[in-house]
Amino acid sequence: MDTGSDQRADRGIDVSVVVPAYNRRASLDRCLTSLLVQRVAKEIIVVDGGSRDGTLGLLGLYAAHHPRLITLIEDAQPGTPGGARNRGLDRATGRYVLFCDAGDHLAPDALARLVAAGDRNHADVVVGKVAGARQGLRGVADRASLPDVYDDLSCFKLFRRDFLERHAIRFDEAQRRGEDMTFTVHAYCHARVISVVADRDCYHAEGGSGASVRDPLGWLRVVRTPIEVMARHVPPGALRDRLLLRHLRRDVLAQLGAPFLAACEAHREKIAVEVADICGQWLTPGVRAGLDGVDAARVAALDDPDRLVRLARVEAASLRHRLTGVEWRGDRLLIEGWAALTDANRAAPSTAAPSTAAPSTAAPDGDDGAGMDGAGVGDAELGGIVGVVLRDRLSREERALIVTSGVAPSVTSGVTSGGTGSAGSFTAVVDVAKLPPGVWDVHVAVECEGARRLARLGSRRDAGVRAPASHLVGGAVAVPFLTRSQGHLGLDVGGHVARVPAVVRLARARWRGRRLHVEGQVRVGDEAAASAVRHLIWRERASGREHRERAVAAGPREFAAETAGLGPGTWDAYLELGLGGPPVRFPVKVADADALDRPLRWWCGPKQWGAVGWTAGVWGAAQWTARPYATAVNRRLSVSVRVASPLTVVRRMIRSMRHR
Repeated sequence: MDTGSDQRADRGIDVSVVVPAYNRRASLDRCLTSLLVQRVAKEIIVVDGGSRDGTLGLLGLYAAHHPRLITLIEDAQPGTPGGARNRGLDRATGRYVLFCDAGDHLAPDALARLVAAGDRNHADVVVGKVAGARQGLRGVADRASLPDVYDDLSCFKLFRRDFLERHAIRFDEAQRRGEDMTFTVHAYCHARVISVVADRDCYHAEGGSGASVRDPLGWLRVVRTPIEVMARHVPPGALRDRLLLRHLRRDVLAQLGAPFLAACEAHREKIAVEVADICGQWLTPGVRAGLDGVDAARVAALDDPDRLVRLARVEAASLRHRLTGVEWRGDRLLIEGWAALTDANRAAPSTAAPSTAAPSTAAPDGDDGAGMDGAGVGDAELGGIVGVVLRDRLSREERALIVTSGVAPSVTSGVTSGGTGSAGSFTAVVDVAKLPPGVWDVHVAVECEGARRLARLGSRRDAGVRAPASHLVGGAVAVPFLTRSQGHLGLDVGGHVARVPAVVRLARARWRGRRLHVEGQVRVGDEAAASAVRHLIWRERASGREHRERAVAAGPREFAAETAGLGPGTWDAYLELGLGGPPVRFPVKVADADALDRPLRWWCGPKQWGAVGWTAGVWGAAQWTARPYATAVNRRLSVSVRVASPLTVVRRMIRSMRHR
């Protein structure tokens, strides 16, 4: 049965939304409602494959109430998802096609934003952000590269329909799993322009599939098809290697993790053989060079199932860690703590005493999935090498630190104490003088069996552990900090994001002719910082105009600067410092009112300063008044500059005489 009017093709449809529905009665209302509220010219094509839970009856009601929007295609027998989507695609008349599962829904403005991006960029494929997805681009990309979008191989995207017809891109109806991946790979390889709309969520996927975990052998057979489709369209080289790397890491070698542990011994051997066969065909030197530690170790151990099991346990283990101390030792930052991998799957009974470590009051780490600080009853520690790694927040560059006592215990059974006695204790040394400016996040790393586990350090720490004060090292400020949300430890070299505790105090401000000579002291934390002074900046309060004068060091913490040429207005003083990162400025504070000189007044003709008004033009001169003062609230140094005509001066004198 096929409902819907053939006149729909003449109505200028923007988007045809194809929805395969089989036994989706519970979620169908939300899906269709989210499609009906989209503010674009649309048609909704729902393909039912013989549902037995009332889905067909509900679809009939929707089609009857929205005959110009909803088309219902009914198949007597359930088929594959790819077959249902092909039926809907054959019926579509819109300029674009979007595939949506009946269990999912769209954001209210999703289609409008996707269509706008497609029209603006003449895109063949528009990738919208899937809610909760960790991969993919952020923001908006008018022309994304193929590697940029290749992480997302679902079919829940906007496709230009004539593009699909021109290249005969259809779903493989013989595939019951992975058909969307093959379809999307085929479309990506032909698309001239791929756009991304990821500033806000577009698609809400309600259910995730655990098929690859339940049946890794079946999944490994499925992923061969999209790999072969990609290889037919992309010639050998760097681009193909980048795309192959995605498939091998996420689709192939990932089956040697949790799915491998869940399988029986006989299936483990079959999984390893299947993975080895795929790697033998597609693991090029370029792909091998891109593998990280754990995946490279897996490739080397494909003929050793026992080691594959150990690698999987290392990956699945909980990484427990605690920060026990952080302090300055001269120009070096010392970081102390402990870390250990615990594997609940290898637990053995133990009579060890329970943990005496204080419970952590910080928020969960979120980066490592480590759980609580103490190991659970029956947990076992895995051996490994404990280290500390700094990672630059912007460039992602990593620097391994010098670590002492960084060897975790060998494999033991039973309850671990959760303290430094049983875990891998470490002391890491940060040589700040050799560290480039930037924001460096501190990670603890445990390497075991060739695999590395990494987690942010600091969210779990001993009571009383605080970030130490800032420190000047080689002309740069180094500010250790703990993040507000999770309490992760970081080091800001140069004052990029952390507050620099600098104080600028005025010693005196005296007139030298018509130039204001300013002297003061500056320190960062408890350290003299005059060597970092750059400019004395005056900012006009109303207009935001700035006037800068060069400031010089007059001692370890003393600085001096002279200012002339301030125009009419109220000017606030700031001292600019160069601390290894972007220039930072701090207000000049006035501790003692006696440090300020008296107001200065002088007469100036119109040629020197420009006409103030018709009165000045008549009288030919004006009186300027510059008054240094401290603001009432926070005692900042400011200068008020006022210009008065002779008539105004006379009136002021008369009022003063009358008051007397």
